[in-house]
Amino acid sequence: MQQPPAPKLTPITFLQTFAAQSLRAAKRLGCNQCEDDLDYLEHIGLTAGTCFEEACRRQLGFEGPIDPDQYADLILSIKNQIGGNFSRASSDPGVVRVVNSRCPFGDMVKQAPELCRMTASVFGGIAARNFGYAKVELRRRIAIGDDGCEVCVYTNREAARDQPGDEYQNDNGRIVSQAAAIQLRERVEEKIHRVWCMSGRDTDAAGAGSPKIVAESAAMRRALEAVEIVAPTTATVLITGETGVGKEIVARAVHALSPRSARNLVAVNAGAITENLVESVLFGHEKGAFTGAYDVHQGLFERADGGTLFLDEIDCLPVSAQAKLLRALQEGEFERVGGRQTLRADVRIIAATNRDIEQMVEAGDFRRDLYYRLNVVPIWIPPIRERRDDLNALVHHLLRHISDQYGGSRKVLGERAWQHVNGYDWPGNIRELENVLERAFLFTRGPIIESLPLPKDKLAAVMHAAPGEETSLRTLTKQAAADAEKALIRAALVRMHGNVTAVARDMGISPRAVHQKLRKHAIDPGQFRSPQAGTVTGGGGGSTM
Repeated sequence: MQQPPAPKLTPITFLQTFAAQSLRAAKRLGCNQCEDDLDYLEHIGLTAGTCFEEACRRQLGFEGPIDPDQYADLILSIKNQIGGNFSRASSDPGVVRVVNSRCPFGDMVKQAPELCRMTASVFGGIAARNFGYAKVELRRRIAIGDDGCEVCVYTNREAARDQPGDEYQNDNGRIVSQAAAIQLRERVEEKIHRVWCMSGRDTDAAGAGSPKIVAESAAMRRALEAVEIVAPTTATVLITGETGVGKEIVARAVHALSPRSARNLVAVNAGAITENLVESVLFGHEKGAFTGAYDVHQGLFERADGGTLFLDEIDCLPVSAQAKLLRALQEGEFERVGGRQTLRADVRIIAATNRDIEQMVEAGDFRRDLYYRLNVVPIWIPPIRERRDDLNALVHHLLRHISDQYGGSRKVLGERAWQHVNGYDWPGNIRELENVLERAFLFTRGPIIESLPLPKDKLAAVMHAAPGEETSLRTLTKQAAADAEKALIRAALVRMHGNVTAVARDMGISPRAVHQKLRKHAIDPGQFRSPQAGTVTGGGGGSTM
């Protein structure tokens, strides 16, 4: 029987198919799990990729096994039909490299850069289905400010061995994603949780109290990769980044992945210590060393012996104390205030700052030799405005944490609130995001948080930046759901040759429900039983795969 021609992809139908397949993924994973897991987008892309491949094979006339050149034609066809400007670029054997100068989603993609991850999983899933293995590397992306997109798909394990990216394998017809970001995050989190439990601070088997790592963005992945490399060594680490980006969590990750994880991690904020007590806090003091020193006091270096000392806001350390810190770092020796005995301690130093220490060195406010001693391995943590890929996952994690903290039911953001999240620069970073979400959570009665309590001038700027976007998004969502449903029914009718009972069984609904949907979308199942079905395009409007 001649089959109907494959419908053409558009930006709308691309989102429609993702919407339809995400519902299937949600049912398979469970709604609560889908909301929180960082691999949710992978499931959407992998399930939708099957639909895309089937339709494009029909369009291009591909049957049976395909070669890498035909695979490249498939993925280019998918992307360009939805409005992209993708083309093949030169590459080595075992690699398919494509470049793009126009995103099908326009500027919207900068507000939702995770769409790139779904596209990567589509590419990886199709390649794994046909070649058994694939690794997808997103080298450049318009979504994060690059002037174009560049994607490398490795179909040869040897060629992919030393390359970054997410891996996909064909396990007896089931595509398994091995996302590098998820694996890296899980390794680090598991070790942090183990150390957290050993410290006695977390008796919950689920580990609700232990720190959570969110590393979907390339910048955070690089930070975690640096953590994995440096943690097993004794090298001093200097963590830099704006206030509230999570420098202490990264410090705890370095400690947790180090051989010192069984010993103490002692943390102190140097900016919170008064200048006349800095040396006493760091190195301790003897009885009678100064007024009020009634007993011998062990300093942080002694308490951290064999473990790690985290010095936050190291830039606030007085110059007078910097020389003694330098000696302790270089020689492992120090004296208590008022003491004559030289003490030794085996301490690994992790320092952090939100200021430009190089400028402080030039101004004479920070010792140059101490700076070089601390800055052996620099790790920079980017602000939220430069890691938009992490924003959705951060919001879901923080809302779950807030819900657990107050013992209430889960709440989610509505369209307007998401517009606030994506349109605001978050100068206070994660700390500000958490505070805003907590206030919104407490003052929202129902399960949907419709608005965020941002400063009035900032809120007005956010809303002015995208006039009408909320309405268009709601309209697009409704249209996507309707057209996706119609597309799935048409696809099922094609597979079942117009047999409504078989379609109902395939979709898991009753025949009556199928007939209702057929009337709703003006689809005649008889057309799919007729030899002339190939000329039918469906009732009313475009359809999807």
